[in-house]
Amino acid sequence: MKLEGRVALVTGASQGIGYACALALAREGASVAVAARNQQKLEALVSQITAAGGKAAAFVMDVAEEEQVKSGIKSALAQFGKIDILVNNAGITRDQLVMRMKRADWDAVLNTNLTSAYLCIQQAIGSMLKQRWGRIINITSVFGQMGQAGQANYAASKAGLIGLTMAMAREVASRNITCNAVAPGFIETGMTAVLSEEFKQNAVKAIPLGRVGTPDDIASAVCFLASEDASYITGHVLNVNGGMLMR
Repeated sequence: MKLEGRVALVTGASQGIGYACALALAREGASVAVAARNQQKLEALVSQITAAGGKAAAFVMDVAEEEQVKSGIKSALAQFGKIDILVNNAGITRDQLVMRMKRADWDAVLNTNLTSAYLCIQQAIGSMLKQRWGRIINITSVFGQMGQAGQANYAASKAGLIGLTMAMAREVASRNITCNAVAPGFIETGMTAVLSEEFKQNAVKAIPLGRVGTPDDIASAVCFLASEDASYITGHVLNVNGGMLMR
């Protein structure tokens, strides 16, 4: 249990990648503060973690709302005493060609996917600085690296997370705090479940390993970056994409 004694906060934890990350971090011994908008799903996740002997608590928050982020993380700090590991995973899509994209859809995606990470880091960083140890892990996307037609807002938000990761890595490295990103490729989640079968088949053809990824594939990468095994890695983007993008 590589993360025993650590406290992790995971946003967007009610489903998909965030859900898998919370379970994996708990299996490695971390106490987990799970955050998302859906209280019922969060409580089910907490029950699953505690039933397996882990520690977890739910914090309902919309990460696009600054006051909810402040109050939610304040509550998590009050309950657990600290935050060692922050996983900025919350994300949404509002796909449309730029020429037709509504400003509200641009703003919603940038606020939820990018601005929220800045807000969460700002609220959690004090705890990490105080103890001179921390792990910030931002979940970006292969499309933040290579772009995707119809996803200008999503690609921009995920590319922005990469820049934020590198800037934060430089800001806090002297305090023994690392900041890295994980860039998933095509992962089987609720977000991708709505895509057509034809689209999925074409996507698999572009993946050298010949399969779509699972949330557990991403969770394993997150656990590695959160551990002491990754103590000399910072400002890095770890690609978990089956070879879909190599660089």
